[in-house]
Amino acid sequence: MQPDPEDSPPSLAPGALRVLVLGGTGFIGRHAVAALHAAGARVAIGSRHPARHESRYPFAALHQVRFEHLLQPDAWAPLLKGVDVVVNCVGILRQRPNESYDHVHHRAPAALAVACAGAAIRLIHTSALGLHEGAKSRFLSSKLLGERAIAASGSDYAIVRPSLLDGEGGFGARWLRGLSRSPVHFIPRGARGGIAAMVATDLGTAFAGLAALPSLAAHREVELGGTRRYGYAEYLRELRTDYTGTRALQIPLPNWAARLGAHACDVLHFSPFSYGHWILLQRDNMPAPNRLPELLGREPLPIRAILGAPVHPNAHPGPAGSTLAK
Repeated sequence: MQPDPEDSPPSLAPGALRVLVLGGTGFIGRHAVAALHAAGARVAIGSRHPARHESRYPFAALHQVRFEHLLQPDAWAPLLKGVDVVVNCVGILRQRPNESYDHVHHRAPAALAVACAGAAIRLIHTSALGLHEGAKSRFLSSKLLGERAIAASGSDYAIVRPSLLDGEGGFGARWLRGLSRSPVHFIPRGARGGIAAMVATDLGTAFAGLAALPSLAAHREVELGGTRRYGYAEYLRELRTDYTGTRALQIPLPNWAARLGAHACDVLHFSPFSYGHWILLQRDNMPAPNRLPELLGREPLPIRAILGAPVHPNAHPGPAGSTLAK
């Protein structure tokens, strides 16, 4: 089930914001692009392989963007010409040749923030909930370093920290749905953190709402999530309900086995589960405060809205109108 057209931001007049969405062809970026375009923004997209996506985005200018080549503020200057707002949705689950956590999550966003400060461009940066000092995960620590560098850059920025996302095109969402369909769920004993699972289309709408603001000073740290708190086992049951209507057998898994499995997934690139995610499962992944209703102008969509289960017609009234004017 998709949101009603009435839930989309209104079309805007010509001469609206010029927004560069970095990682605009990825899972989060696609939803940001869709919401901004629906709101009438003039969208440009940064992608590692822009030629692959030209047919999907005839309305947008596509640019090749490789963060490992953009580690100094001056390197960003050509991409930022004529841009009012940058939405950074780039992130990597695992390192690849020439793509390190430090480059992608820390050094390139730091250089981007300095460049945006010098050009008076607003920066909306996608991070994650649950980052904390001392986390023994380079994935998590690099994201925390990136946040700190942006905060120290002098730019007009917002750091957006969404909870677990579900929606079309999500690697993790697809895996979790597939896992939920198994007749047996192995639940790590330490996976006791809360999850405020949210719909990815709502995140896109939140990006459009932030882009509409003339200043991000009141939105430096923006934590987002759904309104329901799930445990990991409960969330798998929620996903499974729409598939079979039956309950799976849930078996406790020792923490050592979960940790070993996370390391194995990191080595084999087998699934979206990683050591960083194992750390996050042991902590609350809840927004505090949750600013999603404020940015939407309505209650967030429940996960059931995209699983096909019935939703009460008054559960999510349309958002307040926004204007993406310069």
